[in-house]
Amino acid sequence: MITTGELHWFKSSYSGGSASDCVEAAQASEGMFVRDSTRPTGPVLRFQADAFARFVSAVKASV
Repeated sequence: MITTGELHWFKSSYSGGSASDCVEAAQASEGMFVRDSTRPTGPVLRFQADAFARFVSAVKASV
């Protein structure tokens, strides 16, 4: 099992410009990981790769 400290985190291109409005994501063989960039030691959500792809597609379709 990979630890969150081993992940390469990147900020979402859709995150706001303020430091309080950012989401970070990381991709690994276990799936996609998402966290609040202002709380790097806080909770992390993990999604299976196919579930995350469906989520992103649904968000893009609703914009």
